[in-house]
Amino acid sequence: MSRIQCERCLRPQNHCLCPLIPSLDSRTRVVLLQHPDEVRHALNTARLAALGLNNAELRVGEVFEDLAPLIATPGYRVGLLFPGEQATALQSYATDSRPWLLIVPDGTWRKARKLLYLNPLLETLPRVTLGTVQPSRYRLRKAPEAGALSTVEAVTQALNALEGEGRFDALLRPFDALIEGQIAAMGRETFERNHLR
Repeated sequence: MSRIQCERCLRPQNHCLCPLIPSLDSRTRVVLLQHPDEVRHALNTARLAALGLNNAELRVGEVFEDLAPLIATPGYRVGLLFPGEQATALQSYATDSRPWLLIVPDGTWRKARKLLYLNPLLETLPRVTLGTVQPSRYRLRKAPEAGALSTVEAVTQALNALEGEGRFDALLRPFDALIEGQIAAMGRETFERNHLR
């Protein structure tokens, strides 16, 4: 028998995160491109980011045919939030008055790279990254490399860099509750034995 889910946050209804999800305005438009394998992931943080931002949308797929008109949206500076050799730290744009359209791939590193490969237009975009990365709060998973963040953490830090430190920290409330819920479900002892090393 399957559990009843909240239709908005996709969590089991008795663990619904909706009361914790903010409704935040931003000048920056955030478009999250989510790999289909992430949709039913227990920690679907891209969905949390999209729900908490009024100027965000979540698109699910592997190939996104409508990227060209999206990227051509007038008035926006467009950037792909993804590390790379040519990536520029967002902090260097904090005083720029033009609003951003941030494209954010969501998936494991391998799947996010696959999204870039399957959508060559993404590779043509200027890459932006977080200059100074705050430590991840994602205590349930060992990061594949230093500075690795969940999608909601990366979006929060990017928006804080562009629009004012701390302005978007409320996006992390449901994420923190989600992590605490997962720890409670596995038991504190199991968590400490397997994740605090």
